[in-house]
Amino acid sequence: MMEKTLIYNIGSLLTLRSMKRGPRTGKYLSDLGIIKDGAVVVSGEKIIRADKESVVLRGLRRESIAKEINARGMMVSPGFVDPHTHPVFYGTREEEFGMRLSGMKYLEIAKAGGGIRNSARRFRDASKTDIKKQTRGVLKRLLKHGITTIEAKSGYGLSFESEIRSLVILKELDGKYNIDIIPTFLGAHDFPDEYQNNREEYIRIITDEMIPFIAKHKLAEYCDIFCEKGVFNIDQSRRILHIAKRYGLKIRMHADEIHSIGGAELASELKAKTADHLVAVSSKGIKMMAKAGVMPILLPGTSFSLNTGKYAPARKMIEEGLAICLSTDCNPGSSYTESASLIITLACLHLKLTPEEAFVAYTINPAYSLDRGHLYGSIEKGKIADLLIWETANYKEIPYHYGVNLIKSVIKRGRRVI
Repeated sequence: MMEKTLIYNIGSLLTLRSMKRGPRTGKYLSDLGIIKDGAVVVSGEKIIRADKESVVLRGLRRESIAKEINARGMMVSPGFVDPHTHPVFYGTREEEFGMRLSGMKYLEIAKAGGGIRNSARRFRDASKTDIKKQTRGVLKRLLKHGITTIEAKSGYGLSFESEIRSLVILKELDGKYNIDIIPTFLGAHDFPDEYQNNREEYIRIITDEMIPFIAKHKLAEYCDIFCEKGVFNIDQSRRILHIAKRYGLKIRMHADEIHSIGGAELASELKAKTADHLVAVSSKGIKMMAKAGVMPILLPGTSFSLNTGKYAPARKMIEEGLAICLSTDCNPGSSYTESASLIITLACLHLKLTPEEAFVAYTINPAYSLDRGHLYGSIEKGKIADLLIWETANYKEIPYHYGVNLIKSVIKRGRRVI
């Protein structure tokens, strides 16, 4: 018999339930499904009741409850689902932060041998043990900030051996540190040093060696690519992603982050699950994404950290009916943060989202972007019990009280882990 847990005395229960099934768009982006004076009953890993406390307790045999958690009138929400992270790396790039402060642009630093290739050199020189130790630290910090499920990319190896090692590490860590990990292959993150003058050969290694091996051994669910001026162009991206689809990998894309080169249009053509960044997306690209059902992953922390002053046009996307999502873009170079609350603040200030839209964009929508909407992202009967208990009764305090972590407890798969 499954052990039951009762969470009661919840001042504000953000269920994220809605009349609209599937990803939220338009007016449904503001629907948090709030229940005042709520309670939740969990059996094993799953939610079996979530409603007003008076309704939940009606007919409930208290003696059947093994554990009780008093929320003390505070808020309970679903765990955050982060749909774009790069948690597997070795070493950090704080020296590049100083270079950006002195006026160098991101692509200038990359062209000079910094950026992703800088991380790739460090990753290749590190032991698997040391990489796993650093990755565990990232996962623990993500969890402390309420992120209970992540999409996690490779991409700091840029060689067959190192990319496979990255994905194996993700597989070994999945679920071990109270975070569910959904792996993405990002071997096309940049061209490594040794193939700067022979880019076609690196593309061949990706399409003929990496992707078939990864698909055969089920090391990734998605394939991503950095489609950007100076990195992988539209034609190269199309070729690589067609091969990935042929091998059964679903598609995500770094698209139009710095230059508007048609990344969103390509994502739409390929029916990608997501197009990410989109700071320089065209109006045509937005309309095509809406028609194709591509979900945008918006990363305000990256714009903030790079200090570009440019942010994705989230309001235009909402007006066109897109189901927006938020993410930390946690990585060692352009957005080194694990704070979901900070991302919500930045989304409200710079993407012009309401607090309600930001919560939807960090819970139920990203769950659907990862094909996990039936499991995560809302507090409903039958879903996995990933819950956050906050030190506030009002969700509007999260973006307002910035720079602090107001999470008191994290419940992952029905078990209190923080």
